[in-house]
Amino acid sequence: MLGLIICGAIGGVMFIISLIMLTGRGSFLIAGYNTMPKSEKEKYDAVALSKFIGKILMPIAILTALVGIEILVELWWFWVIWGISFAGLFVFALIYANTGNRFKK
Repeated sequence: MLGLIICGAIGGVMFIISLIMLTGRGSFLIAGYNTMPKSEKEKYDAVALSKFIGKILMPIAILTALVGIEILVELWWFWVIWGISFAGLFVFALIYANTGNRFKK
């Protein structure tokens, strides 16, 4: 039961953060971007970058919340689905964000 509460809480917080990001106002939460000097930040489209991170974070938040239910039901294959989904989103985000200068102004 504790696992359900912890995973649900973590998933809920991640979901709220993804909603903030999807509005385009969460650039202060992006590691690396928030530590750049102002002159460097002006080179990037903060709204587009925030929305992209929000779109990546949303499915991860939902899957993390569902892990709590998996702990109760004990479906071993759900961990495989979670791991593959997380790794796939991670690799996609790295490749998409770092090619094509998509977030430069």
